[in-house]
Amino acid sequence: MNEQSDLSMKNDEVLRVELEVFRHEHRDLDDAIRALIERGTADQLTLQRLKKRKLRLKDRIAQIADRLTPDIIA
Repeated sequence: MNEQSDLSMKNDEVLRVELEVFRHEHRDLDDAIRALIERGTADQLTLQRLKKRKLRLKDRIAQIADRLTPDIIA
């Protein structure tokens, strides 16, 4: 099942909870990436994987936010 149909099958309350969880995970990844860079202990492959995961989360957050925001015709 793809992400779009997965979103359409969930109610708004579930999506709001998922949105908060994904936002928290996104912040945690940001902190982890920053810490690894500051300490200089991470190799480039690890940083690249964490950054890709963070981007996927950002996309997922945007999809859920769009689903929860009603279309307003001005």
